[in-house]
Amino acid sequence: MNILITGGAGFIGSNFTTYWANKYTNDDIVVYDKLTYAGNIENLKELFDNPKFSFVEGDIVDGELFEKTIVDHEVNTIVHFAAETHVDRSIEGPEAFVHTNIMGTFRILEVLRKYPAIRFHHISTDEVFGELPLDDPNAKFSETTAYDPRSPYSASKAASDHLVRAYVNTYKIKATISNCSNNYGPYCFPEKLIPLTITRAINNQEIPVYGDGMQVRDWIHVDDHCLGVDLILEKGKLGETYILGGHGEKPNIYIVKEILKLLSKPESLIVHVGDRKGHDKRYAMDFTKAKNELGFEPQKPLEKRLEETVQWYVDNQDWWAPLKAEGDRIAEGYLRNRI
Repeated sequence: MNILITGGAGFIGSNFTTYWANKYTNDDIVVYDKLTYAGNIENLKELFDNPKFSFVEGDIVDGELFEKTIVDHEVNTIVHFAAETHVDRSIEGPEAFVHTNIMGTFRILEVLRKYPAIRFHHISTDEVFGELPLDDPNAKFSETTAYDPRSPYSASKAASDHLVRAYVNTYKIKATISNCSNNYGPYCFPEKLIPLTITRAINNQEIPVYGDGMQVRDWIHVDDHCLGVDLILEKGKLGETYILGGHGEKPNIYIVKEILKLLSKPESLIVHVGDRKGHDKRYAMDFTKAKNELGFEPQKPLEKRLEETVQWYVDNQDWWAPLKAEGDRIAEGYLRNRI
């Protein structure tokens, strides 16, 4: 297989690239990445000497370069991770999200119209479904849940999902979609809740928590997400969507307190701040379809994965220390609105 991974220098994309290189050693891998603030070529350093790996710096909106890349490398499979992903950034500046997530996906799909034999998998998010009630623990998102995006980020991802489905139906491209819950693990940029909490706790800095911290997310470790995408490529039915969850449904405040406990840091570091605009209260994933059709199942419980993640950040401060200033900038913005 000759596989191209868009956004392969980002958090989830780089983990998937390394996963694929280690498991499928005979495959040629091309990473196509714009190297924005969240894309870091150092995430792929263990592959630099791998003759089966190559890197192209490019924007997915540049359809001409993208097409040249798939032709030059005789690509037959594409996994599309490239996206702007941070909800708060989308609230501050929606245009970048429309540009990359909608127009970028559109440019890729237009290229695929010319090469219908290419297998395409599109990575999406649970946020396209809106929110679930806190008082109904049995309510979960599934593949049949109606879309109800509530932020510029989720709206841009919903639009890209609809484009993929439209191109499957209209142009018969060979595509699948997956909607996953919140990812965590190595190489996550220190602006998201878990790495922000870990890196600030290590430095004994205040940790902002939105509102009462009772917003619930269904956390999935990035390794389990990589496994799920692999199974979709192997066994998934063309034109279908698969939900990938992590058996990790917990309130944000629980996650923060568990991290502090693992680092032996005091809960006094927690500072409650004004809530995000339009903040979704709860996400939860019903991945029964992926389990029954693909054999997908998270490999370890959240508590064990969280322990491993905290240890990774403790052991890899050389990776995140140069990036921490941006996470701190965002955190300090939150802290100005402390309750």
